[in-house]
Amino acid sequence: MYRILFSILLCGVLLQPVNGQTHIQLVREGGQKSFAENVPAGNYSGITYIGNDEYAVVSDKAPEDGFFVFKITIDSITGNISQIVNLGFRSSHKPNRDEEGIAYLAARQTILISGEGDMAIKEYGLDGIPTGREAAIPKLFHKASANLGFEALTYSSATKMLWTCNESTLPGDGEQADGAPLARNRIRLQAFDESLQPAKQYAYQMDEPLMNQSAGLCTHGVPELVALDDGSLLVLEREFFVAESKLGSFVNCKLFQVFPALGQSLSTENTLTVHSPFLEKTLVHEWQTSVGLLDYDIANYEGMCLGPRLHDGSQVLILVADSQNQYAGILQDWFKVLILK
Repeated sequence: MYRILFSILLCGVLLQPVNGQTHIQLVREGGQKSFAENVPAGNYSGITYIGNDEYAVVSDKAPEDGFFVFKITIDSITGNISQIVNLGFRSSHKPNRDEEGIAYLAARQTILISGEGDMAIKEYGLDGIPTGREAAIPKLFHKASANLGFEALTYSSATKMLWTCNESTLPGDGEQADGAPLARNRIRLQAFDESLQPAKQYAYQMDEPLMNQSAGLCTHGVPELVALDDGSLLVLEREFFVAESKLGSFVNCKLFQVFPALGQSLSTENTLTVHSPFLEKTLVHEWQTSVGLLDYDIANYEGMCLGPRLHDGSQVLILVADSQNQYAGILQDWFKVLILK
């Protein structure tokens, strides 16, 4: 799948209560960087913090099932990434299953990884070896179209809830925005409890894509979620448009916040319609990257996780792009930060 780049925007923010909850807003958008000398070309699709400035990162086309560990140094004042060091790949010694999302369970010191190939969420030790535990996936998710299943995975140790979702509309829930002009993808946000059993599920509706299929190739979906300690979720909406001439291709990203506890949960027996109880969402930030005559900074961000808090109390959000193994020498393995408060 293709990913995104950005244009730098700065905006001051204030905390705003939303029905008794705190609404996250952008403080600053950091620059986009690549670290080609230390980070091998890959298909990075998920990232999670595991402690001591170390992050577990999955690549959906790695030779084997498992994860990398990157040491990421972040400036405690600006929040910018100053250095990344690859500490190596921890393999399960099993075939890659199109690993897309990754989350860390600090209490168990284990890693959970979602696979789009098998639509499973499996647990691993920090050595990369499977523990044998996996999430009980509701059957309806197995209807997901190829490459439009479990991209996202996130966990909050405060709420003790694991979250995932389908990337695009499930068959039977409506039209997929990739092929239908002005269609809005209908997404199911699925929570799991500590025992990895299904908990509540909520309906989420994406914005309309900026472009439609007839103008070129367009991919539109939710590649990532981040669970916050107050029970809210950050939802990344990503649209990748590839023009026939390649010039003018772009990736548009929108970051929203939703509060599932304020919404109405779903029954897995019901299909999604225009009358479904979609969660209210609030835009945190939007940015776009594109291909121009001399500009090849287009970046496909698929992974996202919380980083450290800075000296001023603001929160770093780290994003990592899937370069399709640095496709055609144009795409790069970009890393980016958003500073939130």
